[in-house]
Amino acid sequence: MKEGIHPDYHEITVVMTDGTSYKTRSTYGKAGDTLRLDIDSKSHPAWTGGQQKLLDTGGQLARFNKRFGSIGGATGGGGAPAAAAKAEAPKASPAKAAPAAKAAKKK
Repeated sequence: MKEGIHPDYHEITVVMTDGTSYKTRSTYGKAGDTLRLDIDSKSHPAWTGGQQKLLDTGGQLARFNKRFGSIGGATGGGGAPAAAAKAEAPKASPAKAAPAAKAAKKK
């Protein structure tokens, strides 16, 4: 291995969202540093089944909803009011109404 071109590989402490921690080796920071996770396998919806809400620490979720909230009926800025978004009940097609009309004429 060539000297001086590879990053320092040292031991750090990783702290999960629930407060548990473990030691691992990494190139992150300096030896003995602590890496605190915002999202991990105990809080991410892909592993939890979507039961927990994600914590929006940097306002990125609010900014995303503001920009794209009106797409797909999600709540957010700039979208149509909820009453206007409701779909009307489907009306019966003329083909289905025809047998009922014929029965009424026979009487």
